[in-house]
Amino acid sequence: MEWQSSADTVPSSFITEAQTRSLFGKPPATGAWRDGDPLGNRQFQNIGPLHFEAGGHLGFARIAYETWGELSPSGDNAVLVLHALTGDSHLIGPSGPGHATAGWWGDIVGPGLAIDTDRWFVVAPNMLGGCQGSTGPASLAPDALEWGIRFPYLTIRDQVAAQIAFADRIGVARWAAVVGGSMGGMHALEWAITAPDRVERLAVLAAPPVTTADQIGLNSVQIEAIRTDPLFRSGEYYDAADGDGPTRGLALARRMALLNYRSPSELNQRFERGWQSGISPLGSGGRFAVESYLDFHGNKFTRRFDANSYITLVEAMNSHDVGRDRGGIASALARVTARTLVLGIDSDRLFPLTGQQEIAALLPNNIDGQTAVVLSSAYGHDGFLIESEFVGAQLRRLLPGSGDSR
Repeated sequence: MEWQSSADTVPSSFITEAQTRSLFGKPPATGAWRDGDPLGNRQFQNIGPLHFEAGGHLGFARIAYETWGELSPSGDNAVLVLHALTGDSHLIGPSGPGHATAGWWGDIVGPGLAIDTDRWFVVAPNMLGGCQGSTGPASLAPDALEWGIRFPYLTIRDQVAAQIAFADRIGVARWAAVVGGSMGGMHALEWAITAPDRVERLAVLAAPPVTTADQIGLNSVQIEAIRTDPLFRSGEYYDAADGDGPTRGLALARRMALLNYRSPSELNQRFERGWQSGISPLGSGGRFAVESYLDFHGNKFTRRFDANSYITLVEAMNSHDVGRDRGGIASALARVTARTLVLGIDSDRLFPLTGQQEIAALLPNNIDGQTAVVLSSAYGHDGFLIESEFVGAQLRRLLPGSGDSR
C-alpha cells in the first residue's frame, strides 16, 4: 500500500538533524504534480472518456507515464510495471525537477538488471486517481476547478480499464509481462483476469486476492485521519496557502500506514526504546526515536502527495476482490492463462503470506506449482522494495533473457 520512494524503503533508522532541517518551511496545501510544474521524464497519453463501475464518468482522462528501452518491431517485448498506493511513474532515475524522489525500483529495472531495459521495453504509468500527472482529484474538472471530492469513485477494475485504454493508445496489444507489487499487484491480477489474452507473463508481489475486513478497517482510520483535519475543508483546500492545507491529517494517515509496511521485529530491533535526543521522553518533553522516524516520514510525504488522491486510492483498494461477480476467487483465478510468479513475505503484516499462498494454489500456470515464493525478510511488506537481490532473482526466473545483476 505504499510510500514508494527509495528514501522511505531503506532500513528504518534514527532521524538525523540534517533530515529534520530538510523539512523546514511550511508544506504546500497539496504535494500533487500540477500542470505547469517541471515535466521531468513524464509523457502523457489521453485515454478519455471513461465510465466507471459505480456509475461515475470522466469526459477526459490522461495517464502520465515513463518508458525505458525500445519496443521491438514485432511488439513482443513490452513489460508493464505497476506501482503501489503512493507510487508514480518514476520507476528509475534520480530525483530532480519534476520528480520529488528518486526512482523506487532502481535496483530491479535497468540495463543488465532483473527487468533488463536492454531486452525489454518497460512502461510505468501513474495510476488513474493518482497525483503525479495522471487524472485525479487534484486535476482540473470541466468547470476549471479541481475535482476534489467530486472525483468519481474508482475501483481496481476501473483503474485497470484505464490502463487497458492506455495500452491501446500507445500501441501495445499484448504485454510480455505485467509486474506489480502491493496495490500494483492487485492491478496485475486484474489485468490477467480481465484480459488474459493480453498478458503473457504475470508477477504478483505481496498482494492479496481480496482486501479483507482487517485491511479495510486499517484503511478506514487513515481516511478518517484526513477527513477530520480541520484544514481538509471538505476537500476544497487547493487554494490554501502553504501550511494551511490538510497536511497534519495526511501525515497522520501516513504514519499509520508505515506501521503496517514494516515488521514489529524490525522496528523493535532498530529503535528499541531509544531516544531521539538527550532529552528524556519520560516526562521531560523528549521523543522516542521511533516517534521521530514516523513523524519525519509523515511530514515528508505531505510534500509529494495529495490528501484527496490518498482517499480516492485507498477506497479503490477497499474495492479489491477478484472474485466479485465472477463466481468467487477460484473461478476468477482460473481465467488466468499467463505464466505466473507469486511472491509473498513471511513478515508482511499488511498483506500476509496466506493471501499469496491462496493465489498461487488457484492459478493454472504458476511457475512454482501450488505454492508462492516466500521471501524471508525482517522488513515486512516493504521487503519487496528492499530485498532487491532475492526479488530480482525470482523475476529472472519469469523473464527470459534478462541480464545478470550489476
